[in-house]
Amino acid sequence: MNASVPLVPTTGGQLLIPADQVTALLRCLAGGWLHSVYDGEAELDPGTVLGLASVLMDVADQIDVECIASVPVRREDDE
Repeated sequence: MNASVPLVPTTGGQLLIPADQVTALLRCLAGGWLHSVYDGEAELDPGTVLGLASVLMDVADQIDVECIASVPVRREDDE
């Protein structure tokens, strides 16, 4: 699996990763695990992999929810 994630430098020297890229990466990883187990490419316990993939999907969903909640609401009179 190849993934390219853009890094955004801050003025303080830290690097940020866009949230949509993080959630896409988490979902891709979870999907890859599930495909490799159910296609017989990996000898792992399907229940365990399903549980781990579910946790990654939940984390991705939570990141999405928190990002949506942080977007300011625009009112018609703000224009």
